[in-house]
Amino acid sequence: MIDERPAPTAAPAPPRPRRRRRRPGADVLLGAWGAAVLVFLFLPIVVIVVHSFNTGRLLTSWQGFGFDAYAAGLSRPAIRSAVATSLRAAAGAALVSALIGSLAGLALARRGGRWAGLLTLLLGLTLVTPEIVDAISLLGWFVSLDTGAGLTLFGDGTARLVVAHAVLSTAVVTFIVRARVAGLDARLEEAAADLYATPWRRFRDITLPLAAPGVLAGTLMAFTLSLDNTIVASFVSLPGATPWPVHVFSALRAALRPEIAAVSTLVLLLTLVALGVVALVLRRSGDSASDIARTMAGG
Repeated sequence: MIDERPAPTAAPAPPRPRRRRRRPGADVLLGAWGAAVLVFLFLPIVVIVVHSFNTGRLLTSWQGFGFDAYAAGLSRPAIRSAVATSLRAAAGAALVSALIGSLAGLALARRGGRWAGLLTLLLGLTLVTPEIVDAISLLGWFVSLDTGAGLTLFGDGTARLVVAHAVLSTAVVTFIVRARVAGLDARLEEAAADLYATPWRRFRDITLPLAAPGVLAGTLMAFTLSLDNTIVASFVSLPGATPWPVHVFSALRAALRPEIAAVSTLVLLLTLVALGVVALVLRRSGDSASDIARTMAGG
């Protein structure tokens, strides 16, 4: 018997997706827009760096190229004292923020629940609260603790700066550490627990080394944020412990001299070195460029 059924035909090939035609004009426009954004962001910084080599008396009056501003800035006791105060306050705030923020970040990454969402909300509020509100509340708090409660520690200008800056930067450290720990494999800690390792042993030998790049990144970010703080520092600082941003703000009332730009350039270099160390540590730990950006942003 002859089979008269038609032979099966091959399934039609799916239609090939149409390729969008590249528009050279759009690419050029987007490139120009990106360049304009970069110029808008970095041109003021370039201007300050260039004018730090100005040999004139005023920053806005260019007289010639030289290193007189750097020599004058480093030789003035008031400027050296302001920079030293900023460095001490930034180092103290970074250590306090690293201690509190690292533990909070570990808790958020490993222990979820309703309290974790509430804590995240409260930490987020510290980042969006206007600094003028923080400055007024911290000033009243410090005065009450110093004169009312008799805690003379809060009558010290450097201690005030450390506590105030740590309050503002702890949330940054927390989010960075949480982002770092959340991407780690929790089975390593579970395996150590199965081998009868104590909680402290698991934390010391496994959790802390794995979270160390995030802790270092958060610490250096807290350091740079403390160097940059002006509003809160201007409220809580005391005579004899004036940080560098407050000194610059006070100098604007008279005249902005090139030595201000010179020392500001040195502070900028210090900040860039700190951020470079963060990126290098994260890079050596195996993170990609996108992972580094996400960790430093706390995402």
